[in-house]
Order: sequence, then structure tokens, then C-alpha cells
Amino acid sequence: MASLLTFRIHDDDAGYRAGIETIDADALSPGEVLVKVAYSSVNYKDALAGTGKGRILRRYPLNGGIDLAGHVVASTAPQFREGDAVLCTGSGLSETRDGGYAEYARLDARWTIPLPDGLSLRESMILGTAGFTAALALLRMQDNRQTPELGPIAVTGASGGVGMLAIDIFSRAGYEVHAISGKPAHFDFLRELGASACLDRHQLAFSGKPLDSARFGGALDNVGGATLAGLLPLVNPYGNVAICGNAGGVDFASTVLPFIIRGVSLLGVASAGTARDIRDEVWQRLASEWKPRQLDRIATREISLDELPQVFAAMLAGKSFGRSLVRIAPTV
Repeated sequence: MASLLTFRIHDDDAGYRAGIETIDADALSPGEVLVKVAYSSVNYKDALAGTGKGRILRRYPLNGGIDLAGHVVASTAPQFREGDAVLCTGSGLSETRDGGYAEYARLDARWTIPLPDGLSLRESMILGTAGFTAALALLRMQDNRQTPELGPIAVTGASGGVGMLAIDIFSRAGYEVHAISGKPAHFDFLRELGASACLDRHQLAFSGKPLDSARFGGALDNVGGATLAGLLPLVNPYGNVAICGNAGGVDFASTVLPFIIRGVSLLGVASAGTARDIRDEVWQRLASEWKPRQLDRIATREISLDELPQVFAAMLAGKSFGRSLVRIAPTV
């Protein structure tokens, strides 16, 4: 392996740019596990990094892609052998080290996850960071005593990748899910994923009161901003609101009343830096009792590396729907 095809991101005297190029294998980030990549995926963070709209990378140049799955080609770590199926999400990919938008990647063995029984490489990347984030949110909520009996879970940004996967995962785990989206044309599809109710965010009027009549047992919020502020007064006593996105802004105005009167908890979900033991637990659940039923339908497109720029543009323009699977070199 002398050279490999990549989608590489630069920021230097010539400016910020990204695109397909060939690099020497020796240029890959160091790591104990060399992987032939089969699939990656497209996340909002990838779109920001690939267009320069967000300062995601901490060093340049790097291959994009915060997710990857493939087979081990070589390893100096004793726990991995040639031919092993593995995956990696976050953990510095396309931030401090080369990511999954390449034919090969070198990984740190600490963050390389053996593909769990019950998932194929392709399925693991339909899930990717989006599915991992949704499942991590559920794990955090359940660790804080969230139960179906507290009431329905509101999922904002429900027509995005995290939202769709959350609907399937939470409903699979026994929760009633209310999907909130600004794309009512997709409501029938969201119901098919498991949402028992769909709410148009454009018609969702928040009262502005510090506390209002409770209607949700908890929430998974992909939006932040005014949406998060509006949700908190609507949550039942001791319900949890897990926040994992900021599409609606990083600031929100609230009061302490939902927290000190109803005991509502606001839980942060930061998937990229999740500890290894928690990663293992989340992936085991995603391969078993929390595995979404509709993965193939949630993967609304399968693309190659050269199609990444148009997918990034659509995602940043709010026109994306479902998950985009990136086909590098599919294997059985």
C-alpha cells in the first residue's frame, strides 16, 4: 500500500479547501491498528469541517470523516488481528487525526471497537455518530431514572439523522415518542419509524411561562436555543432533557423553576469524548435490544467520496433527510 485515495481538508497559506486527493500511506496519522475502510457516514460535524463553515479540525491537513468501519489489515495491538471487523466514531477522527473518508485509516487501539455481533459494517455506519449519540442520550436518561411511565419523549430535529434514529431506538426501548420537526411532509415516515405523534415546530407555540402544563416525560433535543428553553417548562417532574445539538443556537433563556420545582434534569450528551467502557455498552445495546428496526429506510442515500460536497451543502442548507452512508470499499 504505497498510496490511497482520500477526501482531505487543508487550511494553509492557500486558504481553506477540501477535496479528493491521493496521499502516501506514510502520511496517515499514527496508530496501532491499520484498517481498510469499508464505510463511513455524513454528520453535521462532517459538513462543517468539509466546508470550513465550522472550525472542527485542530490540525491540518487531515482526512475528513468522524466515523468509519472496516477490516483490520495490520495491528501491533494484541487484541486485534488481521481480518477483524471494527468500527470507530469520534475519538479525534477528523479533528486531531485522519478520519474515515479514505481507503485506509490508522486507529488508536484504545478507541477501536470490535464490531459487535448483531451488526454488519454497513449497519454500524448507518448508525455512526448519530445513532451512538441517540443511544448515549437514552443511556444517560435511564441512568437518571427515566422510565416510560414518566410520559412521552419529545424528539426535536426529528427528520435529521439523530432524530430519526432516536425515534426508532427510544420506541424500541418501550418509550412513547413525539416527533418535533419543521418538515411535515415527512410526518408519515416518522410515524412509520415509531413516533406516536408528530408536531410541526413552526406551529408549536411555547407560552414563555417559567412553568407550564407538563406534556412530556422527557426530551432529546437536537436544536438548542429557543426550542430547548420552550421544552423545559413542559417536562414532567423528574424527567430528563438530553441536549446533543445546537442547530437553533447555542444560547437559551430559562429560569431555575423547572429544576427546583419539578426536579427536571438537563443532561449533556458529548459523544466524541465518551469513555471506552461506556462506548462498549452503547454499541452492545445498539447491536441488540436497542437496534433500530428501520436502518435501511433511515439510510436515505449511499454515496461515494466525490459526492460529499453536494451532501454537505444540502445538510447545511437544512435540506437533508435521514442518513447518508459513504461507501468507501464495501466488503462482506
